[in-house]
Amino acid sequence: MDTTTIVIVLAALVTISIAIIVLSQMREKARIERARKVTAQEDAYNRAQRLLSEIPGQYLTTDLKLLLIKRMEEACSDLVALKANLPVKKWQDSTLQLKTQILEKQDSRAPVKIDSPEKSTYVKELLQNLFKMIEGMHKSGRIDAGSAKKNLKYVLFLVHKTHADLHVFQARDYVRQNQIRKAIHAYHLASTEMGKSRDNPLAMKAVKSFRTRIKELEALSNEGRDTASAESASKLDREWDTFLHDDEWKKKADYDD
Repeated sequence: MDTTTIVIVLAALVTISIAIIVLSQMREKARIERARKVTAQEDAYNRAQRLLSEIPGQYLTTDLKLLLIKRMEEACSDLVALKANLPVKKWQDSTLQLKTQILEKQDSRAPVKIDSPEKSTYVKELLQNLFKMIEGMHKSGRIDAGSAKKNLKYVLFLVHKTHADLHVFQARDYVRQNQIRKAIHAYHLASTEMGKSRDNPLAMKAVKSFRTRIKELEALSNEGRDTASAESASKLDREWDTFLHDDEWKKKADYDD
């Protein structure tokens, strides 16, 4: 075998080796990218499911529930296309069943009291994640601008309400302890939080009710009346517990007094 032949053979071997290495790297890169996409969609499904199950029941409107369902459905569809080794069929069946319940108004979720700073912080974190999810769905073209704007505005309102919930709980506790001045301050804080959603008629109705409650407590404080009188002075506390799903509040919020 002459020198030229040897060089050609060696060059061919080197070329083949390089091609094999490049092909192997491309396959590994594709495998890694596929695994990344599978993980991303699995995380998207689990995140939407977590928000649906852990956000307080009184906060979730039908629109928000269906948005979360939509994100779960999309994640499942992408996982099917990626041929993920996950129980996607089971997820799709349970998601469809839940969607049917929501559309038929059979999905009832218990309200959750925001009665500690820790719980308030946790719910706020859930709502922030929901906000980011809706933003992401809008940017990717999954939902239109009108739907995104409406739901993002409502989620911000819920964040403010979460803080107000905590202040109302603290105010009630102060009333029970006959610490009326502290209760008044807590109601002022609740009013300030709801005032951040000035474009929401329901929030403005709550602000008016808080101001009424503050006046009642100021009168009780000046008259030196006892805790029992303070607790019975207003219906606000009972109304606040059903604030987001009480028809009377919503009817009253449809117009200005």
